[in-house]
Amino acid sequence: MTERSVAPRARTVSAAPQERLRVLLVEDDEGDAFLVRELLHEAEAPFDLLVATTLREATTKMRGVQCVLLDLGLPDAEGIDGLRKLLAVAGSAAVCVLTGRSDEHLGVAAVAEGAQDYLVKGQVDGVLLTRSLRYAVERKRSDENAQRLREVELRQAESARLERGLLPQPLMSTDAVGVHTFYRSGRATGLLGGDFFDVVQVGDDRLHVIVGDVCGHGVDEAALGVELRVAWRALVLAGVPDDQVLGSVEQVLMSERRAREVFATVAAVSFDLRTNKATVRLAGHPPPVLLSGGRARPVDAKPGIVLGVRPKPAPPTELELTGGDWSLLLYTDGLIEGHTGVGTERLDVNGLCGLLDEPAARGVPLPALPAWLVGQADQANGGPLPDDVAMLLITHGGGR
Repeated sequence: MTERSVAPRARTVSAAPQERLRVLLVEDDEGDAFLVRELLHEAEAPFDLLVATTLREATTKMRGVQCVLLDLGLPDAEGIDGLRKLLAVAGSAAVCVLTGRSDEHLGVAAVAEGAQDYLVKGQVDGVLLTRSLRYAVERKRSDENAQRLREVELRQAESARLERGLLPQPLMSTDAVGVHTFYRSGRATGLLGGDFFDVVQVGDDRLHVIVGDVCGHGVDEAALGVELRVAWRALVLAGVPDDQVLGSVEQVLMSERRAREVFATVAAVSFDLRTNKATVRLAGHPPPVLLSGGRARPVDAKPGIVLGVRPKPAPPTELELTGGDWSLLLYTDGLIEGHTGVGTERLDVNGLCGLLDEPAARGVPLPALPAWLVGQADQANGGPLPDDVAMLLITHGGGR
């Protein structure tokens, strides 16, 4: 039996189908328009060609067009001026210009003005024309992607600057208490909010803290949050009486907000470190949680009305901080508005206290406790909490 060697069968690789482009030719010379059509036909280019003889007509045919081939000598638009008018309405369509041999300098100027390419009449065949139009479309898409990336980077930089304004370094020198801060932006889900906090010591034994939240999500709300925080710090440092500070902050809010419906919630606490007493003032904000004696409980303070509607302020609540070890947790509602996995039930203040009373929470070091709480809330929510979360944990003594 004779052996036969069989050559391996060559594999054919099929090229990916090219995208079919919709091209608008703006040309008033019938002969030149016929030539462009024939060149594209000769190259078997997968283009749908539309023709307009004036710039005015071209503006009515832009829908769905990916590339415009523009003659720079039209009855109603001449030279670079015509290109500028077309670019103003071209949107995401790429633009190539057609010039004569004696006007090639106009092609260079056109690219500088925003055209993707230029072609010289009489020096183009079908393959070159097809390639140039496709390259123009890809360059336009690349330019738009780069522009979007730059805009995202600018927004991120702006958001980062605003966040730094919302979250200052505590201005304190005492070692009688520790202050642990936490902030996580909702920008992970496309949000930037107006959550803010601040800590200011006045004299040797007075410590003032605040946590606030401007309603809404965006740069305007974040900027307003910065203004409110700076105003609060200035008022406290200036020695304004405690019962007048939030009213003055509200005046700033009402004069600087972009719309009458914008409001803010606030929890402010003044500590007397000498007597271990605190005064709690709420304006529509969730109550602080006190960790003392081995359990967590919300401070029984009157909630008050949000800042921005000029209500009569709620009376302050006096808090005795008995025992050697205690902690007071202030937070924004982003922490407690996540779901718990049980129907539509939300964590809320009682759920937060339940987390803090869990045996697992007792083994968490105090500086790490805010981040631990957010992790537990994320887990119960089935994913990251959608809102900003800001927390201040004021601690006295070495333990829970």
